[in-house]
Amino acid sequence: MKHAASRALHAYWDRLRGTRAAPDRADLDPGAIRSLLGDVYLLELGMPRQFTIRLAGTRLCTLFCRELKGTSLDSLFAPGDRGEIAELVTEVTGGVIPMVVGICGETATGKTLDLELMALPLRHRGRTQARLVGSLAALDVPYWVGTMPVERLRIASARRLYPGIVPLSQEGLNQEGLDHKERPRPMGRLKVLPGGRA
Repeated sequence: MKHAASRALHAYWDRLRGTRAAPDRADLDPGAIRSLLGDVYLLELGMPRQFTIRLAGTRLCTLFCRELKGTSLDSLFAPGDRGEIAELVTEVTGGVIPMVVGICGETATGKTLDLELMALPLRHRGRTQARLVGSLAALDVPYWVGTMPVERLRIASARRLYPGIVPLSQEGLNQEGLDHKERPRPMGRLKVLPGGRA
């Protein structure tokens, strides 16, 4: 996770879920993550493969120079990447696995910027395949953001964040979950399972 918003939102989500696979939608307290809200989105999943943005922060809308509420998430992506983002969202919610995705945003004139998308599953009315919370933030904000809309997103990379494998240390986090300074993060342990070829 490269962006502070991704790290802070993941840490908040991890605290909320406790021993559960995912926290409940009702557990979210906007006041607890108020400094992150500009980069946060809330996704509602419908059938078949309908991913509607229910809430989008101001910084996120500024990237596209428009309100994103009610927009389909996959419509923000280049046609060739829409199937892949749909698969990633389905994996996050179906497998209850957080994911961080490297994104390249492109304008109509060919300007680009690097973004990071965080996707975290939520339970809603007893179901884990109904809501998703995440963030989408630019790693560096160029001068033209807000005056020239990002027209399409392309997927550059994707990484699963299995709960408990990539924990974020709670030390050094302020009340809103933001890092005061970088700290080494514990690495996951490799476990060899029997099976496969003899």
